[in-house]
Amino acid sequence: MADSGRTTDEACLLKLAPHLLGRTRRGVVGSSRYAERLREAVRLAAADPEAGPVLISGEPGLGKDNLAALIHFGSPRRRRLMVRVDAVSLGDDGAALFGSGSSGGDGSLLDCLGDGALLIDNLDRADPLLRPRLLELLRSGRWRAPGAGSRERQFSGRLFCTTESALPEFDRRATVIRVPPLRVRRQDLGEWLRYGIRRQARGLGWSRPPQVSEAVVKRLQSHDFPGNLRELEGLIERALRQSAADRPTDLPAALPATLPDEVFWTGSRAQRARFDLWRWKPWLRFAMREPRLWNALLFGLVSWVFVLVNLWLWLGPQDRAHNGGLNFFWAWWWPLILLGYPLVGRLWCSFCPFMVWGEISQRLARAIGWRPRPWPRGDSDRWAAPLLAAGFALILLWEELWDLENTAWLSSCLLLVITAGAVLGSLAFEKRFWCRHLCPVGGMNGLFAKLSILELRAEAGTCSGSCTTYGCFKGGPAVGEGLASAGCPLGTHPAHLADNRDCVLCLTCAAACPHRSVQLRLRPPAADLQREMDPPAGEAGLILVLAGGISLHHWQRLLGWLPVVPESLHQGPLLPRLAIGCLALAVPSLLFLLGRPLLAARQQRLLLYALLPLLWALLLARHLPLGMAEAGRVLTVSLAPLGAAVPELPAWSADPHVIAFCQSVAVVLGLVWAALLVRRLWPAPRLQLAGLGLAVLLAAGGRWLVAAVAVAAPG
Repeated sequence: MADSGRTTDEACLLKLAPHLLGRTRRGVVGSSRYAERLREAVRLAAADPEAGPVLISGEPGLGKDNLAALIHFGSPRRRRLMVRVDAVSLGDDGAALFGSGSSGGDGSLLDCLGDGALLIDNLDRADPLLRPRLLELLRSGRWRAPGAGSRERQFSGRLFCTTESALPEFDRRATVIRVPPLRVRRQDLGEWLRYGIRRQARGLGWSRPPQVSEAVVKRLQSHDFPGNLRELEGLIERALRQSAADRPTDLPAALPATLPDEVFWTGSRAQRARFDLWRWKPWLRFAMREPRLWNALLFGLVSWVFVLVNLWLWLGPQDRAHNGGLNFFWAWWWPLILLGYPLVGRLWCSFCPFMVWGEISQRLARAIGWRPRPWPRGDSDRWAAPLLAAGFALILLWEELWDLENTAWLSSCLLLVITAGAVLGSLAFEKRFWCRHLCPVGGMNGLFAKLSILELRAEAGTCSGSCTTYGCFKGGPAVGEGLASAGCPLGTHPAHLADNRDCVLCLTCAAACPHRSVQLRLRPPAADLQREMDPPAGEAGLILVLAGGISLHHWQRLLGWLPVVPESLHQGPLLPRLAIGCLALAVPSLLFLLGRPLLAARQQRLLLYALLPLLWALLLARHLPLGMAEAGRVLTVSLAPLGAAVPELPAWSADPHVIAFCQSVAVVLGLVWAALLVRRLWPAPRLQLAGLGLAVLLAAGGRWLVAAVAVAAPG
C-alpha cells in the first residue's frame, strides 16, 4: 500500500515537473508612480493568500507570469508548489488540466497540485468552449473532469490568471492587477536598463557590470517598445554580446567600463516607399562590395591623385587662370559635390583622400607597434559638433580673407590641414573618429546627406533574429557569404542608423553581413527629416555657419553700405578685414538669435532643418557662376603655362544669362522643397504659414545676394 502511495506521488511529480515555477525572475523595478502602484498591488495580493484569485492583465512582454510568481513566493504559502499552464494548449476540454473522463480526474494536474498555486497564462486565448469551466474554477474553485459521471471536486490552492485583453466576466471574479506598458512609464527605463545589464552581465560571465550613459537612456525613452520588457531584455542581450564580441576570453579586463552608445539599437519605424536596389539587381551587391575594387580605387588611385594635385597647386602657376588644379578644386569639386548630395548623400566620404591618408597612417603606426586608443564612448557630439562648426567657420574666413579661390598654394594648405586632422585623429583613436565627429567637410556632407534619395540600412528583425557575429559593427573573420571586416569605420551598427549623417556608404557592413540584411535603398527625398528626430544640438550651429558662408562671400552686397568697410577683404590691414568678415559670417546667427523669443528652442531647430533644402540651393547658386563659367576651360587652363607650344583646345563657358537662370531654378527648387518640409515638421497651421512666409523672404533675399556676375575669362 505504501509502495502504491509512493508510485502515485512520483507520477504526480512527473506530471507537475514540466509546469513548475521555481522562482521569480525579478522584482518590480522603477520609482515612477506606476511602479509604486504596481509594487503596492503585488504586496497587498501577497499579504492575504486567502483573498482569492488574481487576474493580471497587460500587453505582451510585461512579465505578467513573473508578477504572479512574486505574489505567490512573497506570501505565507510560498513553500507550496506553483505551476504554470498555457490556456492555448488546453484545447476545448481542458483534459491536460482537469484530467480525462476515464480517470474521473484522479492524477490530473489539479489533483496533483493539491493546495499549491496554479497560473493559467493567456486566459483570453483559451478555447471558447473551455471558458465556462475556467470561469467556474475561478469563481468557486470547483471543477470536474470532462466526460459523464465524473465527480465534482474543490481546488484548495490559489489561482492566478494572465490576460492581454479585457475579459469582463473574469474581471468580476478576481482581484485585477493591470500592468502599465513600458512606454507610459518611461521614467523607469533607466532603472530597468541598468538592472537588466547587471543581471545579464553576470549571466555572461562579466566580472563587473558595465555602465550606460544618460544619452542612451534619453534616446531609448523616445522608443515605444511595443514588445515591452521582453524587447528591452533582447536589446540588452544584443548590446552586451556586441560589446564583448571581439574580446579575448582570457582578458576580462578588456570589457568596457561603459557600454558604447552604438550597441543600443531598436527596430526602426515603419519605412514606406523604399526600393532595394540590391534586391532588384542582386549582382550589384557582390560587385559593389568587392574589397579589391575598393582597395585599388582608394589606395592605388585616390591617394596618389591627391598627392599629384597638391604638387600641382604648389609648383604650378598660382592663379586660377593658369592652374588646372585650382580649376578642378573650385570650378569642378564644389558644384559637383553640391549636386551630388540629393542623389548619393555622403558618398564623397567613401573616396575622400583625407580619410585614405588617415587610414594609411593608422596602418603604418600599427605596423610599428602603435595602438590607437579605443573609440571614445559617450555623447561625443556634445563637444565635437561645436568644434566642427567653429572649424568650418575658421576655414570660411581663411578662404575669403586670403583669396583661396585664386591662390593655389593656400588652397593646397587647406587640403593639407584637413588631411593633418585626419592623420592625427587616426593615430589618436581607432577607426575614423575624425571623419565622424570633427572633419569640417564630413560635417557638411553628413548634414546634406539627410536630403538624399539613397540610404544604406539593415533590417533590424534579421539582425536581432539571425546574427550572432556582429561583424558589420565590430569586425571579424569571414562568416558564410560575409567577408572578413574591420567593422564600421564610423562605429555605427547599420540597423541602428537613424539618418544618413553617420553613414559614408563605404559598404563595409554589406561586405561583412552573412545574412543579406544590409540594403541599399531608394527613398523619398529628405526622409531623415521627421518631426520626432533628435539631432545633435551642435548641428544647428553648422547650418548657421554654412548660411554665414554665403553672406561672407557676398559681403559687399550685404554690408557695403557701412561707412567703415574696407575696399577688399583680400588686401589691407588684417583687423578691419577680419572684423567685417566675422560680422558677415555672423549675420544668419544674429537673425536666429533675434527669433528666439518668438519660438521654442525645438521649434527653432526644426525650422532650421526645414530650411535645409533652401540652404543647399543657395550654396549651389553661389558656386554655379564659377563652375558654369570656368569648368569647361579646364584643358586650356591646365596647359596654359606651355604657351604657344599648345594647339587650340576645346573650351566652353556658359552665358551669364544662362547662369542666372540656373541660379533661379536652383533657388525655386530649394524653396518648394523647404515649403514641403515646413508642413512636415511644423504641424500647427499658423506656424506653417509663418514658416512659409519666412522661407519666401529668405529665398528672395538669398537670390538677390548670390546674383550672378560676369566672370572674366582666364588669361
